[in-house]
Amino acid sequence: IRLLCPETYLAALAKTQGQKMQSKILTGNLTFKSLRPPDLSNCSKGELCEYFENSYDLNESLFTSLNDDSVFYKCPDRLRLPLIFYFCHTAVVYVNKLMLAGLIKERVNLEFETMFETGVDEMSWDDTENYRMGGSYKWPSLSSVVEYRRNVRNLVLKVIHDTPLDLPVTMESPWWAILMGIEHERIHLETSSVLIRQLPVEMVTKPKGWVYAPFKCGGRVEENPLISVETQDVTFGKPKDFPSYGWDNEYGEFSTRVPAFEASKFMITNGEYLEFVESGGYEDEKFWTEEGWKWKVYRQSKHPVFWVCNHGCKGGCGADLSKYSPCHFPNNGTNGVINGSLTNGHSREVINGGEKRTYMYRAMFDVLPLPADWPAEVNYHQARAFCAWKGFGFRLLTEAERNVIKGKKLETTQGIDGDIIYQKKPKANINLHYGSSTPVNMYPANELGYHDVFGNAWEWAEDHFNGLNGYSSHWYYDDFSSPCFDGRHNLILGGSWVSTGDEASKFARFAFRRHFIQHAGFRIARSLQLADKINVPARMVKDEVFVLGVGVEEKEIPDADEVEYKWVPTTNYHYSYDTEDSLYGIIELEFGFRDTFPHNVAQHCLSLQKKYQCGSKSALWLGSGAGRGPLELTNVFQNVLGVDYAARFIDAAQKLKNGKALSYKAGNGEQKTAVMSGDYQPDRAIFKQLTWIPNEICDHDMTIVTFMERTMNAKAWLARLWEVTVKSGLVVIVSETKEWNKDNLAQYFGNNLLFKEAQDLKYTSKKGEETLQITAWARR
Repeated sequence: IRLLCPETYLAALAKTQGQKMQSKILTGNLTFKSLRPPDLSNCSKGELCEYFENSYDLNESLFTSLNDDSVFYKCPDRLRLPLIFYFCHTAVVYVNKLMLAGLIKERVNLEFETMFETGVDEMSWDDTENYRMGGSYKWPSLSSVVEYRRNVRNLVLKVIHDTPLDLPVTMESPWWAILMGIEHERIHLETSSVLIRQLPVEMVTKPKGWVYAPFKCGGRVEENPLISVETQDVTFGKPKDFPSYGWDNEYGEFSTRVPAFEASKFMITNGEYLEFVESGGYEDEKFWTEEGWKWKVYRQSKHPVFWVCNHGCKGGCGADLSKYSPCHFPNNGTNGVINGSLTNGHSREVINGGEKRTYMYRAMFDVLPLPADWPAEVNYHQARAFCAWKGFGFRLLTEAERNVIKGKKLETTQGIDGDIIYQKKPKANINLHYGSSTPVNMYPANELGYHDVFGNAWEWAEDHFNGLNGYSSHWYYDDFSSPCFDGRHNLILGGSWVSTGDEASKFARFAFRRHFIQHAGFRIARSLQLADKINVPARMVKDEVFVLGVGVEEKEIPDADEVEYKWVPTTNYHYSYDTEDSLYGIIELEFGFRDTFPHNVAQHCLSLQKKYQCGSKSALWLGSGAGRGPLELTNVFQNVLGVDYAARFIDAAQKLKNGKALSYKAGNGEQKTAVMSGDYQPDRAIFKQLTWIPNEICDHDMTIVTFMERTMNAKAWLARLWEVTVKSGLVVIVSETKEWNKDNLAQYFGNNLLFKEAQDLKYTSKKGEETLQITAWARR
């Protein structure tokens, strides 16, 4: 009998576990080789099919790293859902988008396409855990999710085979929905990798074919000099005719003058960041913004999330892993310190707050020696604190500056060859060439002298996330970007080692809340102007965004005394519309006159309900305003759901439902009070703030739409009306203009809704008597 040493036994066990998981969850092939995106001006169905399958395979292959079924139901981040959600979510999005595009007529599994449709976006690091993270929430079995993914794979392949391909593929083409699903899956390949990296290391195993990069390239990176750039103009944004898929926020154009600045040659390395940590930077409040310090104290953060010490630091996992600490060193073995080719790492004992700490590094599936020359992966707060520690004037790059340091070798006029993701052998750590970061000096500098302007790790920017000039959303995914144009999300640029497809494109613009964990780092910058107040070309959102349950939070302006930023309006019309003045206007419209807008609409809809004898179980009112209209329906309908995108309106509606009076300033300046009177049953009404119509909002006997003139993308709402209304139910469209008449609406409804009647309806406003146009449609 041959006895195996512990390391050999653990390696053999890991191999067996990996093979078992592969056979359980793969509906295609195991691969970590990512293809380049297709050229949408000159591609074949075969290429599109291959790119889709590669995306699907990559995502499933990542999940083969989980050691057993139970890990799929763990929460690696207390503010994210269990991994089973993300494993199924990407397949669900294909179905939802194909339905919108009309490429399929029937769903695969409505229960799954509701349960796995919507994730969570926490407002703050101290938000309570989502109810779906608890042990009482019943997720489907892994085998049923795998079967669903297999069915969706076959469905998409059939759609690709059956759908005529007209070139070029543009955002007006139904093929855009297929590409949207593909690129969405590639986004989740990256975000799921971040979550899996936060799991207890004992729960994962490095899959076959996953390769970490070498710890160093030549000698150690001892210096990180600043390279200066002269004042110049810069223009960025993706042309609409560029032949690749793009997310809505990439399109448009922005031009600005960028004053002279200097920026570090390399991204800040773990070795550099270690100096900040060991100097006591995590214990000194003066280096942190107010928001950043609050986050640090709450999380009890002592070092970057993917560093590992041996002092049992507080972890960030959720549910039954909430007490888990990543800060303990594993025993040597499969997930312990890897020797062999990775011998150039850095384990170092430092004194931190009076304690001696040894730091190691959590790679995707193993704890390794700390790679001093890899980029430090931190959130915005941690990056900003380092900048303050470096000295006066240091900050992060702005988006405009980062577009400058990319150089001019890749111009849009070069077609797809001008985008790095299309290059056969890009000199950058992108597209899963490695399964980790690389030394910051491994790839050559560009013509300006900067390294890693593409890939390795994302770079945090000073700018708030916002659309470019000419921004518009796509109706297949109206709220992909715009909810993040709130001043609470900062840009990340450049892509990382696991960025593939559009994420690795030179046009990519993504964003996260400032406390968010990602494969993201930073480089430092400093303006070269001589002035009392430095002009920094960072675009900051100036609008005050009202958050339901919170109100308007005061904006923190880093270095406000020394820096002048560029304050711009949000390009999310919903946010700019949702003001106190708009709230006063809607309350006056609903209560300030005798024959008010919502009262007359509600009464008209009740007469339509009688006339066409539709059911009275449930009504949906989109554009519910301050709530009077939906509340007036409660004497007939057993359940009434009022939906609006405006948080102030939903806040007012909830108060009105609870019997509270609403104070407002009328158009003439007089202070007034509004309160519901008459017969209504408030317990039958629910009000929700939504930016689109999810599948959970379904099965309504009557759907009423009254905000056509104040939505950002009306088509996105119209396209879903038939599916959320029961058969033989009514859809009622209320328009303040002649734009949304029978003929214009028919093109959006197709054969799903049958026109029944049109009628003018009078109401009174501060302008006097006005006329609405109302059309009624029956669900076929």
